[in-house]
Amino acid sequence: MSCSPFARVIGIDYSGAATADDPLPGLRVYLADNNAPPHEVRPMPNQRRHWTRRALAHWLVAQLSDGLPTLVGIDHAFSFPLAYFQAHGLPLRWHVFLEDFCAHWLTDAPGVRVDDVRRGRVGNGTARQGDARWRRLTDQRTGAKSVFHFDVTGSVAKSTHAGLPWLRFVRVQLGARVHVWPFDGWHVPSGVSALAEVYPSLWRDQFPSEGRTPDQHDAFVVAARLWQAMHSGELCAWLAPPRDPQVRALAALEGWILGA
Repeated sequence: MSCSPFARVIGIDYSGAATADDPLPGLRVYLADNNAPPHEVRPMPNQRRHWTRRALAHWLVAQLSDGLPTLVGIDHAFSFPLAYFQAHGLPLRWHVFLEDFCAHWLTDAPGVRVDDVRRGRVGNGTARQGDARWRRLTDQRTGAKSVFHFDVTGSVAKSTHAGLPWLRFVRVQLGARVHVWPFDGWHVPSGVSALAEVYPSLWRDQFPSEGRTPDQHDAFVVAARLWQAMHSGELCAWLAPPRDPQVRALAALEGWILGA
Protein backbone atom coordinates (compact mmCIF):
# COMPACT_ATOMS: atom_id res chain seq x y z
CA MET A 1 0.00 0.00 0.00
CA SER A 2 1.34 3.42 -0.88
CA CYS A 3 0.86 6.00 1.85
CA SER A 4 1.64 9.27 0.22
CA PRO A 5 1.87 11.16 -3.04
CA PHE A 6 5.67 11.25 -2.92
CA ALA A 7 7.39 9.99 -6.05
CA ARG A 8 10.90 9.82 -4.58
CA VAL A 9 12.81 10.27 -1.35
CA ILE A 10 16.15 11.90 -0.55
CA GLY A 11 18.22 11.08 2.52
CA ILE A 12 20.81 13.62 3.69
CA ASP A 13 23.53 13.06 6.26
CA TYR A 14 24.35 16.63 7.19
CA SER A 15 27.60 18.24 8.37
CA GLY A 16 28.29 21.47 10.21
CA ALA A 17 32.03 21.36 9.65
CA ALA A 18 34.12 24.14 8.08
CA THR A 19 32.30 26.82 6.03
CA ALA A 20 29.32 26.80 3.69
CA ASP A 21 31.63 26.64 0.67
CA ASP A 22 34.01 23.90 1.78
CA PRO A 23 33.55 20.42 0.24
CA LEU A 24 32.67 18.11 3.13
CA PRO A 25 33.18 14.32 3.12
CA GLY A 26 30.59 14.12 5.91
CA LEU A 27 27.85 15.67 3.78
CA ARG A 28 26.20 12.84 1.84
CA VAL A 29 23.08 12.47 -0.28
CA TYR A 30 21.18 9.35 -1.35
CA LEU A 31 18.10 9.26 -3.57
CA ALA A 32 15.50 6.53 -4.06
CA ASP A 33 12.85 6.34 -6.76
CA ASN A 34 11.13 3.68 -8.85
CA ASN A 35 12.05 0.23 -7.51
CA ALA A 36 15.83 0.61 -7.45
CA PRO A 37 17.76 0.77 -4.16
CA PRO A 38 18.91 4.23 -3.06
CA HIS A 39 21.93 5.53 -4.93
CA GLU A 40 24.41 8.20 -3.94
CA VAL A 41 24.15 11.59 -5.61
CA ARG A 42 27.34 13.61 -6.07
CA PRO A 43 27.75 17.23 -7.19
CA MET A 44 27.79 17.81 -10.93
CA PRO A 45 29.82 17.99 -13.08
CA ASN A 46 32.65 16.60 -10.93
CA GLN A 47 31.13 13.58 -9.25
CA ARG A 48 34.31 12.88 -7.31
CA ARG A 49 33.89 16.13 -5.46
CA HIS A 50 32.07 16.35 -2.11
CA TRP A 51 29.06 18.54 -1.47
CA THR A 52 29.25 21.97 0.09
CA ARG A 53 26.28 23.18 2.12
CA ARG A 54 25.66 25.99 -0.36
CA ALA A 55 25.79 23.69 -3.40
CA LEU A 56 23.48 21.21 -1.71
CA ALA A 57 20.90 23.89 -0.90
CA HIS A 58 20.87 25.10 -4.50
CA TRP A 59 20.65 21.50 -5.76
CA LEU A 60 17.66 20.85 -3.50
CA VAL A 61 15.88 23.93 -4.82
CA ALA A 62 16.46 22.74 -8.38
CA GLN A 63 15.31 19.21 -7.62
CA LEU A 64 12.17 20.27 -5.79
CA SER A 65 11.29 22.77 -8.51
CA ASP A 66 10.66 20.09 -11.12
CA GLY A 67 7.17 19.28 -9.86
CA LEU A 68 7.96 15.72 -8.72
CA PRO A 69 6.76 15.44 -5.09
CA THR A 70 9.74 14.46 -2.97
CA LEU A 71 10.21 13.63 0.69
CA VAL A 72 13.58 14.88 1.97
CA GLY A 73 14.91 13.59 5.30
CA ILE A 74 17.67 15.73 6.84
CA ASP A 75 19.49 14.73 10.02
CA HIS A 76 19.67 18.02 11.85
CA ALA A 77 17.12 19.70 14.10
CA PHE A 78 14.69 22.14 12.53
CA SER A 79 13.91 23.99 15.77
CA PHE A 80 15.00 24.45 19.39
CA PRO A 81 13.60 23.45 22.80
CA LEU A 82 10.83 25.44 24.44
CA ALA A 83 13.34 26.65 27.06
CA TYR A 84 15.21 28.55 24.31
CA PHE A 85 12.07 30.45 23.28
CA GLN A 86 11.37 31.31 26.91
CA ALA A 87 14.92 32.35 27.72
CA HIS A 88 15.10 34.76 24.78
CA GLY A 89 11.54 36.06 24.97
CA LEU A 90 10.60 34.75 21.53
CA PRO A 91 6.98 34.31 20.40
CA LEU A 92 6.00 30.65 20.36
CA ARG A 93 5.93 30.55 16.56
CA TRP A 94 8.44 28.55 14.54
CA HIS A 95 8.53 30.92 11.57
CA VAL A 96 9.51 33.80 13.88
CA PHE A 97 12.18 31.63 15.49
CA LEU A 98 13.70 30.74 12.11
CA GLU A 99 13.97 34.36 11.00
CA ASP A 100 15.38 35.43 14.36
CA PHE A 101 17.96 32.64 14.40
CA CYS A 102 19.19 33.44 10.89
CA ALA A 103 19.54 37.12 11.78
CA HIS A 104 21.92 36.21 14.62
CA TRP A 105 23.70 33.12 13.30
CA LEU A 106 25.23 34.02 9.92
CA THR A 107 26.55 30.53 9.28
CA ASP A 108 25.59 30.67 5.61
CA ALA A 109 27.87 33.66 4.95
CA PRO A 110 31.06 33.08 2.92
CA GLY A 111 34.04 32.07 5.03
CA VAL A 112 32.05 31.72 8.26
CA ARG A 113 32.31 28.68 10.52
CA VAL A 114 29.87 27.79 13.28
CA ASP A 115 32.59 28.47 15.84
CA ASP A 116 33.11 31.96 14.43
CA VAL A 117 29.56 32.81 15.45
CA ARG A 118 29.76 30.88 18.73
CA ARG A 119 32.82 32.87 19.78
CA GLY A 120 31.36 36.22 18.75
CA ARG A 121 33.72 36.88 15.83
CA VAL A 122 30.85 37.09 13.31
CA GLY A 123 27.14 37.82 13.72
CA ASN A 124 25.52 37.96 17.14
CA GLY A 125 25.26 34.33 18.18
CA THR A 126 26.22 35.19 21.74
CA ALA A 127 22.76 36.79 22.08
CA ARG A 128 21.09 33.53 21.03
CA GLN A 129 22.88 30.81 22.96
CA GLY A 130 21.34 27.71 24.51
CA ASP A 131 22.13 25.31 27.33
CA ALA A 132 23.30 21.75 26.65
CA ARG A 133 20.86 20.60 29.35
CA TRP A 134 17.93 21.79 27.25
CA ARG A 135 16.47 19.01 25.10
CA ARG A 136 13.39 18.88 22.95
CA LEU A 137 10.68 16.36 23.73
CA THR A 138 11.52 14.46 20.54
CA ASP A 139 15.18 14.29 21.68
CA GLN A 140 14.10 12.79 24.97
CA ARG A 141 11.90 10.24 23.21
CA THR A 142 14.64 9.10 20.82
CA GLY A 143 17.79 9.56 22.90
CA ALA A 144 19.13 12.29 20.60
CA LYS A 145 21.59 14.82 22.04
CA SER A 146 20.73 18.43 22.78
CA VAL A 147 20.98 20.84 19.87
CA PHE A 148 23.29 22.88 22.12
CA HIS A 149 25.63 20.01 23.02
CA PHE A 150 28.69 21.04 21.01
CA ASP A 151 32.11 19.40 20.74
CA VAL A 152 31.10 15.81 21.53
CA THR A 153 30.93 12.70 19.38
CA GLY A 154 27.58 12.33 17.66
CA SER A 155 26.63 15.94 18.30
CA VAL A 156 23.94 17.44 16.10
CA ALA A 157 24.63 20.95 17.39
CA LYS A 158 26.99 22.12 14.65
CA SER A 159 24.92 20.56 11.89
CA THR A 160 21.82 22.28 13.23
CA HIS A 161 23.42 25.69 13.63
CA ALA A 162 24.96 25.42 10.16
CA GLY A 163 21.89 23.96 8.50
CA LEU A 164 19.05 26.18 9.70
CA PRO A 165 19.91 29.14 7.41
CA TRP A 166 19.90 26.75 4.43
CA LEU A 167 16.57 25.31 5.54
CA ARG A 168 15.24 28.86 5.43
CA PHE A 169 16.86 29.42 2.03
CA VAL A 170 15.14 26.38 0.50
CA ARG A 171 11.82 27.38 2.03
CA VAL A 172 12.04 30.96 0.77
CA GLN A 173 13.10 29.89 -2.73
CA LEU A 174 10.37 27.30 -3.16
CA GLY A 175 7.47 28.91 -1.32
CA ALA A 176 4.30 26.82 -1.50
CA ARG A 177 6.09 24.08 -3.46
CA VAL A 178 7.71 22.79 -0.28
CA HIS A 179 6.19 21.86 3.08
CA VAL A 180 8.41 21.92 6.18
CA TRP A 181 6.95 19.24 8.43
CA PRO A 182 5.38 19.65 10.94
CA PHE A 183 5.73 23.45 11.15
CA ASP A 184 3.70 24.09 8.00
CA GLY A 185 1.10 21.60 9.26
CA TRP A 186 1.00 17.89 10.02
CA HIS A 187 -0.72 17.12 6.72
CA VAL A 188 1.42 17.42 3.59
CA PRO A 189 -0.73 18.59 0.65
CA SER A 190 -0.86 16.39 -2.42
CA GLY A 191 1.67 17.30 -5.11
CA VAL A 192 3.95 19.16 -2.70
CA SER A 193 7.46 18.18 -1.61
CA ALA A 194 8.29 17.96 2.10
CA LEU A 195 11.33 18.46 4.31
CA ALA A 196 11.45 16.49 7.56
CA GLU A 197 13.95 15.97 10.36
CA VAL A 198 15.29 12.44 10.68
CA TYR A 199 17.59 10.59 13.09
CA PRO A 200 19.53 7.82 11.31
CA SER A 201 20.34 6.08 14.61
CA LEU A 202 16.72 4.91 14.73
CA TRP A 203 17.26 2.75 11.64
CA ARG A 204 21.02 2.32 11.19
CA ASP A 205 21.17 -1.26 12.44
CA GLN A 206 18.38 -2.38 10.10
CA PHE A 207 20.65 -2.22 7.04
CA PRO A 208 24.12 -3.72 6.42
CA SER A 209 26.74 -1.09 5.65
CA GLU A 210 28.04 -2.93 2.55
CA GLY A 211 31.30 -0.98 2.45
CA ARG A 212 29.80 2.46 2.84
CA THR A 213 31.45 5.01 5.12
CA PRO A 214 29.46 5.90 8.27
CA ASP A 215 28.28 9.15 6.63
CA GLN A 216 27.31 7.40 3.41
CA HIS A 217 25.52 4.71 5.36
CA ASP A 218 23.48 7.20 7.38
CA ALA A 219 22.28 8.95 4.22
CA PHE A 220 21.55 5.59 2.58
CA VAL A 221 19.64 4.39 5.65
CA VAL A 222 17.43 7.49 5.66
CA ALA A 223 16.54 7.13 1.97
CA ALA A 224 16.03 3.38 2.23
CA ARG A 225 13.88 3.51 5.36
CA LEU A 226 11.71 6.37 4.13
CA TRP A 227 11.16 4.60 0.81
CA GLN A 228 10.30 1.40 2.65
CA ALA A 229 7.92 3.19 5.01
CA MET A 230 6.21 4.99 2.16
CA HIS A 231 5.33 1.73 0.44
CA SER A 232 4.48 -0.23 3.58
CA GLY A 233 2.06 2.41 4.82
CA GLU A 234 4.11 3.21 7.95
CA LEU A 235 4.70 6.73 6.70
CA CYS A 236 1.02 7.52 7.24
CA ALA A 237 1.44 6.96 10.97
CA TRP A 238 4.77 8.78 11.06
CA LEU A 239 3.31 11.92 9.50
CA ALA A 240 0.21 11.91 11.71
CA PRO A 241 0.17 14.31 14.68
CA PRO A 242 0.66 12.94 18.21
CA ARG A 243 -2.64 12.14 19.87
CA ASP A 244 -1.87 14.00 23.09
CA PRO A 245 -2.80 17.67 22.42
CA GLN A 246 -0.01 18.99 24.69
CA VAL A 247 2.59 16.85 22.94
CA ARG A 248 1.19 17.90 19.57
CA ALA A 249 1.41 21.61 20.40
CA LEU A 250 4.96 21.28 21.73
CA ALA A 251 6.07 19.23 18.70
CA ALA A 252 4.68 21.87 16.34
CA LEU A 253 7.04 24.37 17.99
CA GLU A 254 10.12 22.28 18.83
CA GLY A 255 9.91 19.98 15.84
CA TRP A 256 9.53 16.21 15.67
CA ILE A 257 11.80 13.47 14.40
CA LEU A 258 10.05 11.54 11.64
CA GLY A 259 9.41 7.97 12.77
CA ALA A 260 10.03 8.73 16.44
